[in-house]
Amino acid sequence: MPDARKGWRSLLRPSVSQLAVAVLIGGLAFAVTLQIRQDDSDKYSGVRGDELVELLKSLDSANERLGTQIDELTITRNGLLSSTKLSDRAEKQAKQRAEQLSILAGTSGATGPGIEVVIGDPDQRIGASSLLDAIEELRDAGAEAIAVNGVARVVAQTYFLDVGPEVRVGGREIKRPYVIEAIGNTNTLSEAVRFPGGLIDRVDNLGGIATVTKQKKITITALADVKSPEYAQPTS
Repeated sequence: MPDARKGWRSLLRPSVSQLAVAVLIGGLAFAVTLQIRQDDSDKYSGVRGDELVELLKSLDSANERLGTQIDELTITRNGLLSSTKLSDRAEKQAKQRAEQLSILAGTSGATGPGIEVVIGDPDQRIGASSLLDAIEELRDAGAEAIAVNGVARVVAQTYFLDVGPEVRVGGREIKRPYVIEAIGNTNTLSEAVRFPGGLIDRVDNLGGIATVTKQKKITITALADVKSPEYAQPTS
């Protein structure tokens, strides 16, 4: 047992050669560490002054190029944003214009202030020509949408025709009494049918009775008959 203890002690006790090797390894590690630090701290120590000046100039040029690119990209971005806003605005205007044209063409319903004209004709003496004159007076007064008896939408192509005792408006037979709804400026439209020699006087002369009522809101749902043109073609 004592011999075993002596063996372990001999292994744990370093020899002179082992100490020498440890010292050499430690010195080498210290030298390498010192060299790395010196390389990092003296990276530009060997560069001449004129070379440093050129290096700074190149850095300034690079910064200037980057600044120019940033400015150009900013201008491009602003232009794209502006173009997007213009496109949105143009789209809204086009949509609004299409809605206005559809009302004028009678292809969509309309609502707004206006007047209601009711024409009683007990003697059946008021025909297509009298109704057409009434419509023309309302158009001249600025009516934007017109319907007769809630079923016949009146547009530029609408015709008025006497068929026996009845009147046909745009292909639809209209029964008496005639009810004309017109959307527009209520005062202007009302005056257009009330002025001396106008619609009310003409109806009265024919033995009929016409009444005019201003309305804050009129809703027209009747649509005009749309026909495809047979001869006319869009210009290029």
